Amino acid sequence: MLIDLTGRTALVTGSTQGIGLAIATGLARAGARVGVNGRSEKTTEEAAGRLTVDVPGADVVPVAADLATEAGGARVVEELPDVDILVNNLGIFGAVPALEISDDEWRRYFEVNVLSAVRLTRAYLPRMTERGWGRIQYIASDSAVVTPAEMIHYGMSKTALLAVSRGFAKEAAGSGVTVNSVIAGPTHTGGVEDFVYELVDKGLPWEQAQREFMRLHRPQSLLQRLIEPEEIANMVVYLSSPFASATTGGAVRVDGGYVDSILP
Repeated sequence: MLIDLTGRTALVTGSTQGIGLAIATGLARAGARVGVNGRSEKTTEEAAGRLTVDVPGADVVPVAADLATEAGGARVVEELPDVDILVNNLGIFGAVPALEISDDEWRRYFEVNVLSAVRLTRAYLPRMTERGWGRIQYIASDSAVVTPAEMIHYGMSKTALLAVSRGFAKEAAGSGVTVNSVIAGPTHTGGVEDFVYELVDKGLPWEQAQREFMRLHRPQSLLQRLIEPEEIANMVVYLSSPFASATTGGAVRVDGGYVDSILP
């Protein structure tokens, strides 16, 4: 399947590393002009530079902004006023005992993981429907369906994204714009490596620590390993393409069989 996104402009939030950078790279390889986003000018410029090395000739637009704020969202829209593909990837996570999660942390997780995506959808969806074509995606998580006891505030935010995605898909009904969420399973990123070592013996070599983490904390995974960011990106690139024109309002799984159900 040859996916050609030449002439399309994409914005991937939180794309200076990990899954976000892999998605931005995948979209650039397919020919899209890609907006790379991070909070600081330095990290955003560095990520854009790495992408152009990996994809020679790529058209990359670095957009530094804190999307957890209204001002940050407005800045991104000012820099990229028209996008065809919006990938709401920005997210934070961390382990906190359930009864120790403060009001401020509940609010912060909602602001960063949910409201940042809502703001950008609200800004870009009308332009997409006017053109009769667009793709909006929300990077959710298996935690949206299987709430992790060690970070229920994170699980809550990802469950909310499923509802947001379905709701905006209804708003876009019949317009030629598709709206979906992608349920990513446990994925191998730098941040996840740190998280794994919070839960298993810090003295273990990485491969052994990964296996121990999956055995103790994600035993229902059918893949029995962490997913690589590029594997998430492959699904996002497909959903961004004309080939996925009949897929909308869905929660598409790239979870390694982690969620124990036929449907999410």
